[in-house]
Amino acid sequence: MLNEDRITVRPSREADVEAMLSIYRRHIRRGVDDSVEDSGVPEPDDFRDRRKNFRNHRLPHLVAIRGADVVGYAYVVLFRKRPAYRYAVKHSIYVRHDHVGRGIGRLLLGELIDACAAAGFRQMIGYIDSDNAASLALHERFGFARVGLLPGVAYRFGRWADTVMVQRSLGPGTTEPPPPAPLSRR
Repeated sequence: MLNEDRITVRPSREADVEAMLSIYRRHIRRGVDDSVEDSGVPEPDDFRDRRKNFRNHRLPHLVAIRGADVVGYAYVVLFRKRPAYRYAVKHSIYVRHDHVGRGIGRLLLGELIDACAAAGFRQMIGYIDSDNAASLALHERFGFARVGLLPGVAYRFGRWADTVMVQRSLGPGTTEPPPPAPLSRR
């Protein structure tokens, strides 16, 4: 494999924002409907602020790089804002359309799991479109269990779509109490 073909995963940087936003915009346009306006899609400054917020709260925010190009990214947000839920995160992964099926989602998910466990989180949750068989299979390979089905919660391409909720324990999971000190500044 040539060096420019090698995929590396690292924490996101300010310089990655435009590429991440481009990936996200395409996912939103393709995932909703070509007739829907982009009015809800964030602007670059919104993405920069979001990324800074992740960093300030020590929430993992990663990019996959091929050569000099961002070809995917992944991040987590707190599952809920209330303190009792501070050990659970919800994740998202986006892969550039021309790199889907090349193992980038696998690399990002593996690194994201490791980063979340290292940060002291105990549960990782995801919401996946029920038609996305590849993502569901990937999550199952990483030990995620299907824990719920949300019927008809998305409307895309003229039809209602279901979402599958998946969950995975991290580190000691629920077998030990959490540490006495807070995980991060929240």
